[in-house]
Amino acid sequence: MSREKKVAPMKLAVGSIRRRGVHGYFAYRCQVNGRRTEISLQTRDYHEALKKVAELVPIAQARTAEVIAAHVNEARGFAKQATDLALTDAWAKYEQHPDRAMPHTVSEQLAYRSSFLEFVDFATRSATKEERQKRIPHTTISLVKEITPTVAAEYAAYLRHQPLAVDTHNRKLKRIRKVFSVLKEYHGGDNPFYAKSLFRSEREEQDTIVRRQAFTKEEEQRLLEELRSPKHKLMNKEEIRIVYTIGMYTGQRLKDCVLLQWQNIDLPHRRIYVKQFKTGKEVSIPMAPQLYDALTDALQWECNQYVCPKTAARYNKTNADGKNVGNNLVDIDVLRVIRWIGLDPSVSVPGRKKKMTIYGFHSLRHSFASFCAEAGVPKAVLLSILGTESEIADKYYTHVGNEAQEKAIAAISGTIFESLDKTKIQQVLDFIG
Repeated sequence: MSREKKVAPMKLAVGSIRRRGVHGYFAYRCQVNGRRTEISLQTRDYHEALKKVAELVPIAQARTAEVIAAHVNEARGFAKQATDLALTDAWAKYEQHPDRAMPHTVSEQLAYRSSFLEFVDFATRSATKEERQKRIPHTTISLVKEITPTVAAEYAAYLRHQPLAVDTHNRKLKRIRKVFSVLKEYHGGDNPFYAKSLFRSEREEQDTIVRRQAFTKEEEQRLLEELRSPKHKLMNKEEIRIVYTIGMYTGQRLKDCVLLQWQNIDLPHRRIYVKQFKTGKEVSIPMAPQLYDALTDALQWECNQYVCPKTAARYNKTNADGKNVGNNLVDIDVLRVIRWIGLDPSVSVPGRKKKMTIYGFHSLRHSFASFCAEAGVPKAVLLSILGTESEIADKYYTHVGNEAQEKAIAAISGTIFESLDKTKIQQVLDFIG
């Protein structure tokens, strides 16, 4: 038996070395944070094992699990030497990488950039006076490879104290996580933004969240009356009336209504075809008489492919970066009409910087679903028109209106239910009699 096989556990300055079995690998034993740890040295050569132990000694003084893991991986040869890349130069490297995210809109492309650069500003600055006074942890770094899960957790904690919605918080972190998944050769370890604990839960907003409200039929009629009235001025007012009418009788989103083209309208057969911008789904919708009349009115200004050409041109406006800004302009026009009928489109929500919209053009989509549910239209038929997942439909097929709820309560209580309309009719008949 060779000398090498007879090596007994040997005490070192820090820890000890031993062989696992007769022909096994050497292992290094040490105490880390009061816990006994044994690390395989991945070698059967005694002298090579001693060299590796000399490199591993710092593990015994390591203060965090991250440092320990880094030492272990390096000793085993699992960790690759990351190339130095300044965090301030990381975005330039990322946007040239073939594996970068490819958002469909310029707006989302710019959001990736701003989300990452916000993190860069946070990570490269020194701790603020408030952070020092309140002893809020803040690690200042300069290289991509220096980013650890601790740094990611500090940034997530920072975002939690900003006036951001849960969804906004999570989107920012997901964008940053994507950047580091692309730049892994400069980081060398696991993605520091992978932990689920960094993200917020939707339940955090369940007590303060404000839901989108649907219009009543009376409110929809008042919207159209205001758009026909000369009382208020509005850019492209007649076209906005057509846009509202399309939304009321098709349940489509604002962009689909504003950018509707004549080639997708079959007036003789009274049918509209829409390929939705958001989902890419194609839907076919029969025309209501009111919509047919509105589109007939729109024929008088037909000048290009759009049903509402001036509003479409306004909607398609972009800034110097190529980001669409016209959608906000048209949305402001739409909200102005809602204010004309006495409804406040938005409300303040605790913990959010921006107000939350409760009435907007999207309310027409909710109204459409509500009216269909109350009329007993099958859910599958509604979905074939909205071209949406069941989220909106579920809301109204669960809550099918006050009258339907009153019928249910009357049924279980044994009382007689009479609708408001029937009551009014009976009152008129009694008066006439």
